[in-house]
Amino acid sequence: MVGLLVSAGAFEAPAEPATAEQMMLDFGVQLPKQRKPAPEFTLQKLGGGEVSLADFRGKVILLHFWATWCVPCRHEMPLLHALEKSGIDDFRILCVNVDRGNQDTVKTFIDEVTPHFHTLLDPDGAVRNRYAVRGLPTSYLIGRNGEIIGRMIGERDWSSPAMNEMLRLLIQQTTN
Repeated sequence: MVGLLVSAGAFEAPAEPATAEQMMLDFGVQLPKQRKPAPEFTLQKLGGGEVSLADFRGKVILLHFWATWCVPCRHEMPLLHALEKSGIDDFRILCVNVDRGNQDTVKTFIDEVTPHFHTLLDPDGAVRNRYAVRGLPTSYLIGRNGEIIGRMIGERDWSSPAMNEMLRLLIQQTTN
């Protein structure tokens, strides 16, 4: 009887739980054919001090390349700031600004749009080149072990529930 009801559409079979990989694909993440270590770097923070990628080993990292002159980048920054403030455990966002020259433009933008959001400076493009960033915005997902697990080119809705769930699954998956 239950078989008849299911085949008649009266009941739906339970959906398979989404995997982190499937959610990444749904979100437009390009998965590497082979995972490789993310290139290491140390950059100056806007406002002083240095940050290295190695400082965040053991966490899932969203490495986001942006510029103040990039309109989609400007749209994303408040969403990234909100994502960072959502308090997902074992997750960090590193925003790398690639504006050349005067840091005052970057500081003014950050102060107006996302105060207290940590921004790293790559004015000579050395880190951008090591990550083969050709268009902005570009983001990389880096696993706890320091390997690149995905790349996204173009604007994303960082505030979507699907993004939060994807990150939670990635963190959970890489905990084991």
